[in-house]
Amino acid sequence: MRVLQYIQAVDFRGGGPPRAVVELASVLHRRGHDVVLATTVDRDVPPDWGKTGAPDVVCLPRLSGPLKRLPPAGLRSAAKAIAHSDIVHLHGVWEPANLQVAALCRTLRKPYLVSLRGMLDDWSMAQHPLRKRVYLALAGRRYLERAAAIHCTASEELQQARKWFPKGRGEVVPNLIDLCAYERLPDPQQARERWPELRAARFTVLFLSRIHEKKGIEHLIRAVAAVAARMAGIRLVIAGSGSPAYVQSLQSLAAASGISDKTTWAGTVDGPLKRSLYAAADVMALPTSQENFGFVFFECLASGTPVLTTDLVDTRAELLQSGGATIAPQTAEAFAAEIEAFACGRRDAAAMGAAGREWTMRELATDRVASQFEALYRECVRTRS
Repeated sequence: MRVLQYIQAVDFRGGGPPRAVVELASVLHRRGHDVVLATTVDRDVPPDWGKTGAPDVVCLPRLSGPLKRLPPAGLRSAAKAIAHSDIVHLHGVWEPANLQVAALCRTLRKPYLVSLRGMLDDWSMAQHPLRKRVYLALAGRRYLERAAAIHCTASEELQQARKWFPKGRGEVVPNLIDLCAYERLPDPQQARERWPELRAARFTVLFLSRIHEKKGIEHLIRAVAAVAARMAGIRLVIAGSGSPAYVQSLQSLAAASGISDKTTWAGTVDGPLKRSLYAAADVMALPTSQENFGFVFFECLASGTPVLTTDLVDTRAELLQSGGATIAPQTAEAFAAEIEAFACGRRDAAAMGAAGREWTMRELATDRVASQFEALYRECVRTRS
């Protein structure tokens, strides 16, 4: 099958969606499909792509004008790529350039599907709500309802989103995670060598994500401070990057809460070091306001470490089903109670980690999820032919 993936920017600093696209394209290519990735920002496109034996890449001109649209040269390049595709997979809702690519698909009679990436979740729609409702009324709803399918990563995401495209067809397929690197349980040694203070800790709480107001890190800092006041040997590791001003505000909060000496600011981690850090933690805690999928949850489970997150994530049912996660309200008090339950042994972290790993490696097996995407693509092509 000839599959064109279009995402406006492949820049991993913007969160999970670009990475989801890269992993999906990579695995589909590995499974024998002719995959092309089209983007206007190729910052984190793998360096060997575009060469023989790798997915092809179409680097479109940068967006222009106040509406950030594709210029005529970009439209010509996109149309050429679309014409040679069986199906076009668009990622995102609010990008005007996506409307242009969808219009080209309709003109060229090529089916397209849209991955929402959490953009129609209730929390997301509450951010700049008037602007988003106007956009949907003017063009966005038509863009969605004329798609062959709307892809959501969890049933909860679809339930929240479907009211914004009542005539559209919603389908649920989890994000594809390339789990090859997790076939062997990650070793915590590399992380402990990088951060020796982890060796001395009695109990390590890991936050690993973008450092952004949405993630609720203030709740976690206050929670760890409350637990540390009652128990010795608690360490908080905050891994990720964000705006310097916001990071500084969090560091000030940690100081005011009395846990500066118990907090490690790890910065951005990736690759083997990230997997080792998952394994070195006793629990990964993410008090987020919204996640439509959350790669870190399932990577952490694949590493054998349990997860603590909020009842605001779309995959909360799947996380609970895995046996490797616990769900709490987004408050410092609730997170403190759960962290203390893990640290005191009232929750069996080792057993939960093992259960979560077994579920993730089975239910989110790379080939299993890839097959679901292939079936969805085939159905979209069949129904629009």
